Amino acid sequence: MSDKYKSKDVATLTPLQYFVTQQNGTEPPFDNQYYANEHEGLYVDIVSGEPLFSSLDKFDSGCGWPSFSQPINASSIKQKQDHSHGMQRIEVRSSQADSHLGHVFNDGPKTLGGLRYCINSAALRFIAKADLKQAGYGEYLALFDHDN
Repeated sequence: MSDKYKSKDVATLTPLQYFVTQQNGTEPPFDNQYYANEHEGLYVDIVSGEPLFSSLDKFDSGCGWPSFSQPINASSIKQKQDHSHGMQRIEVRSSQADSHLGHVFNDGPKTLGGLRYCINSAALRFIAKADLKQAGYGEYLALFDHDN
């Protein structure tokens, strides 16, 4: 795991964060921290601090969990087949901490590339745009420069 971002000891995760990230769990739909979050900022792995998603790629899919059209960097996530619960899905995990994040589906808006990364809030920490520099993510402020 990279030392670039502040990581969290797995032992300090809440029971829900541990269940989701370490035991491949799923939090309740519509009753989670970031489903309705509309603020600008980054979503990072709750364990490693690795930047994963931007609010610029977040959309309301109506599924009950935060949905994104793409990760910030494709290398920040890894995908694997998931045949649990009698379904065939593609699981999404963080690259650095190997945290279970959620799943990716091909039913996202075609105008945004057609993918829907359905991600558990409990696997994420949100860092507001105004706090990026202080939190050590200043390099990502350029993403939010709407004048480009």
